[in-house]
Amino acid sequence: MSSRVDPAIIEALGLDPNTAKLTSHGGSGFASTFKLTSTVDGKEINYFVKTGTGPDAALMFEGEHESLNAISNIVPGFCPRSYAHGALRENHNKHFMATDFLDLNSSAPGGSGQTLAQKLARLHTTPAPIPEGFDGPMFGFPVTTCCGSSPQDNSWKASWADFYANNRLRVILGDGIRSNGADAELSRAVETTIDVVVPRLLGDEHLKGVRPVVVHGDLWSGNHGRGRIAGRGGAEEVVFDPSCVYGHSEYELGIMRMFGGFGSSFWKEYESLVPKAEPEEEWGDRVALYELYHHLNHWALFGGGYRSGAMSIMRKLHSKYG
Repeated sequence: MSSRVDPAIIEALGLDPNTAKLTSHGGSGFASTFKLTSTVDGKEINYFVKTGTGPDAALMFEGEHESLNAISNIVPGFCPRSYAHGALRENHNKHFMATDFLDLNSSAPGGSGQTLAQKLARLHTTPAPIPEGFDGPMFGFPVTTCCGSSPQDNSWKASWADFYANNRLRVILGDGIRSNGADAELSRAVETTIDVVVPRLLGDEHLKGVRPVVVHGDLWSGNHGRGRIAGRGGAEEVVFDPSCVYGHSEYELGIMRMFGGFGSSFWKEYESLVPKAEPEEEWGDRVALYELYHHLNHWALFGGGYRSGAMSIMRKLHSKYG
């Protein structure tokens, strides 16, 4: 069943309201999702539209809009582009985001043939843009992003260790306490990790050659697929639902390892294209440290068993580096 398209979306995309229609498509835990179909110069064109209610939706859509375009600017054809986000005209408490339509059922020929590992390696080896107002690379992102529904503080930091400790671990610990109540044992463990393990593994004088690159930020296997973007070209390896940051490329690998789903052939190819940072022998512990953030985020969002996963990682790291 189709529904009327809000004038704010029509104007943002420059569409004819007489040919535009919106039909429910797919699903999301945090938004309503639609396929927008219209006709431009006699040809059918499709967009993907998300809508949500309140300031949380506005924040989430702004972050995803900027994240999609940050990835697309560096690796065209790796994710949909986003064209607009904002408040709906007919209900100012509802917000939207409009992107390329991604057909995940397509097997159309004529794609680039690039593998997921090749595309991700290009993203992870291309320096992130220098932020406005700064003279050199910085860690952070121009806007707040959301990992799930958790807002992430992306304020700029010159030090990656500082950013990861304060903008990620301390912030998500606070979110988890607000959601689940005070937890002295977990809080002590996170603070020890910040005070001891983060400087030991990620310290500016220890971890060599780290420069900010665009990181997807929520790349579990459910945010990767194969599909055709905007009806152009063939099917491609694609990612979606990003939560970007200009960060250490290995930060990406924490959630990829947490949930699995990326086979041995991917890892072999990726590691041949993106060298492990030095000291290479600490790579596994760094990835575990990055995985910790996602256990804490899932504890903040869902509670339950994710706390034990976080504690297990921290105990191992503390026993080795504490």
